[in-house]
Amino acid sequence: MTGAGILAATMSSTKAADAAPLIADAIVAGTGEHNLADHATALSDGNKNTMALGAFVFDEVIKRKPELAAPHIERVIRLFNSDNARVVQTCAHALPELARVAPAKVAKHLPKLSAAFDQGSEPAKEGVVRTYAALCIASVAYQRRLIELLEAALTQADEKTLPRWTEIILPALKGEPHAQARAVVEGRLYAVSRPVAQKIAGFLGIKLRPASR
Repeated sequence: MTGAGILAATMSSTKAADAAPLIADAIVAGTGEHNLADHATALSDGNKNTMALGAFVFDEVIKRKPELAAPHIERVIRLFNSDNARVVQTCAHALPELARVAPAKVAKHLPKLSAAFDQGSEPAKEGVVRTYAALCIASVAYQRRLIELLEAALTQADEKTLPRWTEIILPALKGEPHAQARAVVEGRLYAVSRPVAQKIAGFLGIKLRPASR
C-alpha cells in the first residue's frame, strides 16, 4: 500500500477533502512525505477512501501547479472511463489544465481521447471537449486535427449541453474551423427549443427568425 493509501485507509470523504489542500501545499513545496505519484496511483485503488483522497489531492495540485501532473497524463486519460464518478470528475477537470501547460504531451494521446469521448459518461465527454478547446487555444495547429470531433460534439449535444459547448468551442477556433463549427451550431438553432435557441443566438450575435404560428 502506498503512503497515500495508508493515510486514507480510515479517512472519511469529508476528512479527505479537508486534508487535501494541506497535502497539495506540501507536494507543490516539495516538503513532507507526500508525493503526487502516490496520489495519482490512488486514483485507481480498490479502496474507496484511498481513491477519494487521491482525487481530492490531485484536484488541489491541479489548481496550484498543474504542470506537476504532466507525468500522469496517460493515467488521467485512461481513467476517463473509471467506474468511480469522483475519479472521472477529477480527470475531466485536470486534463484541460494539462492541455494548457503541456499541450504536446496531451496531444500524443488524441486517439485515446477520442475513444474517451465516444465511450465516456457525460462528465468525461465534457472533459474531452474542454481539453480539445484548450489544445486549439494553445496552438492553431491543432484546430484542423480536432475540428471533426468538435463538430461531432456540437452535433450530438443535447439542448442542455449545446449552449455551454458552443461557448467553449467557438472562441477556441479561428478561420475556417471556426466557420465550420459555427455553421453546425447555426444549423441546429431551429431544431432546439426556442429558449435554448435564443440563448445561443444571443451568444452568436444574431437574431432568430420569428416563430411560426
